[in-house]
Amino acid sequence: MACKKLGSKSDLFHLDGQTWLCSTGLPSDVTVEVRETSFHLHKFPLLSRSMLLEKLIQDSSGHGKDEKECVLQLHNIPGGAKAFLFVAKFCYNIKTELTAMNVVSLRCAAEYLQMSEDFGEGNLVAQTENFLNEVLSFWVDTIKALQSCEEVLPSAEELHIVSRCIESLAVKACADPSLLSRNPAGAIFWNGIDSGSKASKKLSLSEDWWYEDVSKLKLHMYKRLILAVTSKGMPADRIAGSVMFYAKKYLPLNGRQPNFKNGNCVALGSTMPVASEAEQITLLEEIVGLLPDQKGVIPTKFLLKLLKTSMILHTSLSCQEILEKRIGVQLDDAALEDILIPNMGYSVETLYDIDCVQRIVDHFMLGDQDETDSISNELVDDGQLIPSSHALTPTTMVANLVDNYLAEVAPDVNLKLTKFLSLASLIPDYSRPIDDGIYRAIDIYLKAHPWLTDSDREQLCRLMNCQKLSLEASTHAAQNERLPLRVIVQVLFFEQLRLRTSVAGWFFVSENLDNSQDLSKTIGPGIEGTAQESSGNNPMLTVDDMRNRVSALEKECLDMKQEVEKLVKTKGSWHSIFRMLGLRLKTRSCDHSKTVKTPLSAKVFRNSRKAATNGKEKQDCKIDDKSIQSEC
Repeated sequence: MACKKLGSKSDLFHLDGQTWLCSTGLPSDVTVEVRETSFHLHKFPLLSRSMLLEKLIQDSSGHGKDEKECVLQLHNIPGGAKAFLFVAKFCYNIKTELTAMNVVSLRCAAEYLQMSEDFGEGNLVAQTENFLNEVLSFWVDTIKALQSCEEVLPSAEELHIVSRCIESLAVKACADPSLLSRNPAGAIFWNGIDSGSKASKKLSLSEDWWYEDVSKLKLHMYKRLILAVTSKGMPADRIAGSVMFYAKKYLPLNGRQPNFKNGNCVALGSTMPVASEAEQITLLEEIVGLLPDQKGVIPTKFLLKLLKTSMILHTSLSCQEILEKRIGVQLDDAALEDILIPNMGYSVETLYDIDCVQRIVDHFMLGDQDETDSISNELVDDGQLIPSSHALTPTTMVANLVDNYLAEVAPDVNLKLTKFLSLASLIPDYSRPIDDGIYRAIDIYLKAHPWLTDSDREQLCRLMNCQKLSLEASTHAAQNERLPLRVIVQVLFFEQLRLRTSVAGWFFVSENLDNSQDLSKTIGPGIEGTAQESSGNNPMLTVDDMRNRVSALEKECLDMKQEVEKLVKTKGSWHSIFRMLGLRLKTRSCDHSKTVKTPLSAKVFRNSRKAATNGKEKQDCKIDDKSIQSEC
């Protein structure tokens, strides 16, 4: 810590109550009053150093008063009685010491008393100014000097001391950390040079080395410093790191409301006590204004913490809107637990704030649409549009997030259907490659709201696409009594189409296998042996395996048929079901007592064997729609 010693005489001042006395052996002839403290001094040492004191003493003597009764009042002197005591000792040439903590107040007091070089060489204005320039070359001392400006802020601003301190700190904070080093005492040195302790060990600095130091500043000083480093071109991520460090230190970001009654400090060891809720509101709104605008610089998790805190403190709507927009831009980075925002409204209808999440999703979809449009309009050299598939990834992530959020809030009995539908409908259909998530949310909502009408259930189920359900979800939906009958039949119908496609694909593989076997007989034994070996190594291409697979599909289709028959018995006939789907069912009578149907797997096996034994003829093993429908 920098310091400068002044004076040569021993201390002659002593305190008696609230009165300072100077024991020089001569009686006091002037009394200086500074608020509640008085100083009994002598005129000559004072008027020889201060133009203001000389003028006041002359004015007091010119009114014809007794010189022994000369009383001066300096209630407005910067720094108060503490600063004037230092000035008095300086005038008496008593040993004093300038430090980073008192140089600002003494510089302001010297300016107030007009202690310039006209009243003696090496006067207090010059002494404090020279030492202040020395202080500004050290990081820690500059921080201390800037903090001491709070005591004499108007005078420090007038003398540009505050701006000089902030400028010095901004230059050092923006410097390359590799050009700086810190010794074990905490002092920062340029280029690793420490003239005071050459043998001390130097520690390299990271980019966040200045966060802790500047967090000791009060908000208005810290704000000016951040604006200064921003104007000097500091990277946004470093600025964001400092602002987040400051916010975590002084704001209750843990989701609970702080205790304002006792006026406790926000953080242990904090130099900035927050005694009221209004001060915390101001602090949070200023922090939001200092956040860099670049996307992704501030983590979404931190922004959501700020939003929750702003709701707890009831900040301005503009502050909350800014946070919602910032979160919406990068919503694809959010986690489910972060967007579960408790409802802080005065009329609490639901456990979580659904409206807030809907506004955030709205902001994301608007930004994503603009980004998609800008990408899709870019042209390559041959005039073709550039595919914008990479823009689908953030939207898909948000779709999964919203589906999980809906499943989380769906059990709330106070959640109205309109809110559920409005939030779910914000997600476009193309952003969901699979609809298992929205189906799960719909099922939970139906279970928690059994009083919904049939029309409401059908409206709710329109949110999902039955064709995009996985096998597990389709199986669950086919047996789900909470779903409308139309949805269940749609699920079964699309499963039948999926089954037909799978069976047709397997028969295509079987036909290709038969053709390859016919070809191997005509080519030769060597190639035939190789083909047989290759076919034998892959069991999926064998006729026996095909038979087993078709048997399994036949069993699955039979199970599905039995489930639908149960539904028919309770909810309607087959014709009414297929009429709902726009299909016409062809009836076919058969006498089960006289005719026994050949299983589908036996047909496949017989056709396959026939094709394998007859090398010149090709058999069509495909099953038409009528046979699939009759078997299923």
